[in-house]
Amino acid sequence: MKAAARQSRRLFALIGAVTIVAIAPSGAQETRAALPAGLPDLPGLGETMMRDTRSPIALAGFDPVTYHLEGGPLPGLPEHELTYGGAVWRFASAANRDAFLDSPALYEPRFAGFDASAVAEGFVADADPRRYALIGSELFFFTTEENRRRFLAEAGLRDKARRNWPMVSRQIAR
Repeated sequence: MKAAARQSRRLFALIGAVTIVAIAPSGAQETRAALPAGLPDLPGLGETMMRDTRSPIALAGFDPVTYHLEGGPLPGLPEHELTYGGAVWRFASAANRDAFLDSPALYEPRFAGFDASAVAEGFVADADPRRYALIGSELFFFTTEENRRRFLAEAGLRDKARRNWPMVSRQIAR
């Protein structure tokens, strides 16, 4: 019975292959559709492309202004949200939203909110908005507590991340 089943599968596979060959157009030329505007070029052979798979809600909904205030980050509210830079930002209050609009560069996280240690190593990694460091007025995020500790301990990583960011940021699908 097993032999009969194998023979039937082979027969169906052969019929399927013949059907595909029969309906394939002869002399077909390979064509490529153009990429939609705004997408980066497709990677070449041997290259990789990193994709930004995060939610369109920035910082998982945390208010970016509250990272700079006593008490640390607070969740933002839908009634105080705005769209900025292609993402939806939420704020704990209208005053925080207005402060962000007055000076977004002050409140936006460095490296678009990706793990600063990963950027220093030359790649992007999604970060956890609960793992952060405020150095001066600069806000950095990290994937793990170990990455955060290392970034704080090794001042050279900040400079390395800044140097790598232009190259790394081109690998993010927008």
